[in-house]
Amino acid sequence: MQDTVQMEVPSPYGPLSISARGEHITALNWKSPETPGTSPLLDEAARQIAAYFAKELEDFDLPLKPGGDEFQQSVCNAMLEIPYGETTTYGAIAKKLDTYGQPVGNACGGNTIPIIIPCHRVLAVNGLGGYSGEGGVERKIELLKHEGGFPFLL
Repeated sequence: MQDTVQMEVPSPYGPLSISARGEHITALNWKSPETPGTSPLLDEAARQIAAYFAKELEDFDLPLKPGGDEFQQSVCNAMLEIPYGETTTYGAIAKKLDTYGQPVGNACGGNTIPIIIPCHRVLAVNGLGGYSGEGGVERKIELLKHEGGFPFLL
């Protein structure tokens, strides 16, 4: 079994910890890594995250392996289809996956690679919905403003 390698990545919201196992990014957390390291994949992830926050990158191109079961994976894949600067709803994803909004919301909340897998772009039909990342809904608003994806917040 391959070991997980973690690297600290600066962000406008404080340090992030990006994790990789083998040839895949597996997690992004809102804290410094417990055991920092590096790898070519993590170096590339750090470069892309910096470019995203500098508004020089809209689409990440990294091999991802988020945690979760088959349903979680299907929700992550649906989130990856949401273009930069756009939003969708839990209900729209649910309809696409032939399920209900609440399980989609739970799956979004369990996203192990936020920002790169853009759960911040998924909204409730009548508002923002939640955000499980550090900073909660305020962080979701900041990410949406960064992308210009929620005009009435600007």
